[in-house]
Amino acid sequence: MQENIVERKRIFEPGDFVSTPTGHNGLVISDQELQVVRQKYKEGHRPGRYFAPGCCQRPDYVIQIPVLFEDKTFDVMRAMNIRRASDLSAEKQLHLKGLLTGQKEVMDGRLYLLQNREG
Repeated sequence: MQENIVERKRIFEPGDFVSTPTGHNGLVISDQELQVVRQKYKEGHRPGRYFAPGCCQRPDYVIQIPVLFEDKTFDVMRAMNIRRASDLSAEKQLHLKGLLTGQKEVMDGRLYLLQNREG
C-alpha cells in the first residue's frame, strides 16, 4: 500500500521581505530565529497579528508567519495581513538582516553598499 505524503506548501519562507497594510516592513524569520528574537526584542502587537492563546510555538508558515520588523519588534502575523515587499530598498534589507546578527554588521553592510556604488 502506497502512502500519500502531502507536502504543505508555505506561503512565505524565512528570508522573505514583507510589509503590512499599514506600511511596516519586515523579514520573515525561521523557527530558530524566532526563539532568539523572542528573547532579544519585544512583541509589537500590530494589527493583523496572530493572537490566539498559547499560539505560535511552532509557526506553520501557512497562516502563522513570524516577522521581525524594522523597529526591532516582532509579531507572528496572519498570512492574509502581510504581502511580499519586492520594492524594499537595499538599505532597508540590510537593516532587517542586521537586526538578527547585530548592529555592527548593519553598519558594515551600509559601508560596503556605499563603496560598491562609488566604484
